[in-house]
Amino acid sequence: MTLAATVREAARRFGPRSAFVDPNGSRLSYAELHQHSDEVAAGLMASGIGPGDVVLLRLPSDSTYVVTYAAIAKVGAIAAGVNPRLAPPEQEAVARVAGGALVLDSVDAVAALRRPGAVPMLADDADRAVTLVFTSGTTGQPRGALFCQRQLAAITLIDVADAWGDPAAAPTTMLASTQFAHVGFMTKLPWYLRLGTTTHVLGRWRAADALACVAEHRIPSIGGVAPQIALLLREDLDAYDLRCVQNLIVGGAASPPALVREAKARFEADYSIRYSSTESGGCGTGTAFDADDEEAFFTVGRPRGGIEVTIGGSDTGRPGGSEMGEVWLRSPTTMAEYWRDPEATTDALTKGWLRTGDLGSVDERGCLRLAGRQKEMFIRGGYNVYPAEVEGVLAAHPQVAEVVVVPRPDDVMGELGVAVVVPADPAHPPTLEDIRTFLEPKLARYKLPEGLRIVDELPLTAMQKIDRRALVARETPTMG
Repeated sequence: MTLAATVREAARRFGPRSAFVDPNGSRLSYAELHQHSDEVAAGLMASGIGPGDVVLLRLPSDSTYVVTYAAIAKVGAIAAGVNPRLAPPEQEAVARVAGGALVLDSVDAVAALRRPGAVPMLADDADRAVTLVFTSGTTGQPRGALFCQRQLAAITLIDVADAWGDPAAAPTTMLASTQFAHVGFMTKLPWYLRLGTTTHVLGRWRAADALACVAEHRIPSIGGVAPQIALLLREDLDAYDLRCVQNLIVGGAASPPALVREAKARFEADYSIRYSSTESGGCGTGTAFDADDEEAFFTVGRPRGGIEVTIGGSDTGRPGGSEMGEVWLRSPTTMAEYWRDPEATTDALTKGWLRTGDLGSVDERGCLRLAGRQKEMFIRGGYNVYPAEVEGVLAAHPQVAEVVVVPRPDDVMGELGVAVVVPADPAHPPTLEDIRTFLEPKLARYKLPEGLRIVDELPLTAMQKIDRRALVARETPTMG
């Protein structure tokens, strides 16, 4: 079922039920979502927007964004969201890559499109493009991952099969944890609608506001990325009634063992790590809610239904069985292409496999263990060092709350490792000697950090991921 058809059917089933609740408390019902998106779609058609045209959404993450996205789908155009957390030059770079036929950058601009009347349904076409989702852009020019109706249907099938929520039952409440331009919303909206969820939107994600929303609306599942969970744990959880929380679903990458352990204990809830990427449609692997410590703390779990994982042989360019190498995914949820970038598409997609750029291995139980990004690997004295491997061990140090290992140029060894640490107790941070002593029994000496930087917090990208590029830049002397 297409996104447009899902909007229509959800309106029929759930009618007056609230689909989205904006930061100011205003509510958008399922019936209103269908009606308003029809009106905006009519305006788009009157403006000459139709199948294959790109419409750039430079809008806040609220109900207007949802209505507009649905309207774009109804006319067969392609919605390209711009993350408002990006800096202006980054937003302009996204706009240049998208090459939109129309830019909608305000509520007033959307309102001006509205026309009365229903919009005829387009014929079902699995290959019709629906959305462009842009990568975070920390490695240079942003790239737009294109998703067609085929991919959205596959994502929905993995997440909720062909189920529809019960109109007679109380709706499941959710908290929007990312900007709507993120893959976690753009590709997963259809299944939110199928289940008849009520999603609460924060004007800007703040830990205290998120906890207050969860407590007030009895939200059973907290989703987000590891840095957001770490921020939640800095709050006084006892100040909120969080007995409603049953689980935490945490994406983006691996969560440090200490974070998983503390979150499970303090929320008294299950914790699942989800590994995926923009290019994979937000689908990949996940740890089981009842996973034992080895799986829960040191892996990102097993492939979810319909997804295959292998370690690509870098020497052959084909899926291989090497102990450590690039993680390759194969799934019907994988992007169709990088928008207007055939060379990058060819590099990323090999005979149906998505080359993730992540390094990892698959253990004897079928769980994926990550070892960082290929480009994050550095070479010390001729030996490869994988930062994620060092971070995974160091995360268990009692004085370490968060840690990232980055390279520092060295005239003798080429590169040396520097541990950037957020201490568990700012008044008693670990020393470099503490860290090396802790790591020595567990890792080869060439992998041990030879520098230490204590920080209050780790920098984040606009997508709420640790900004390794910024950390590496701090360790690299400027030329001039």
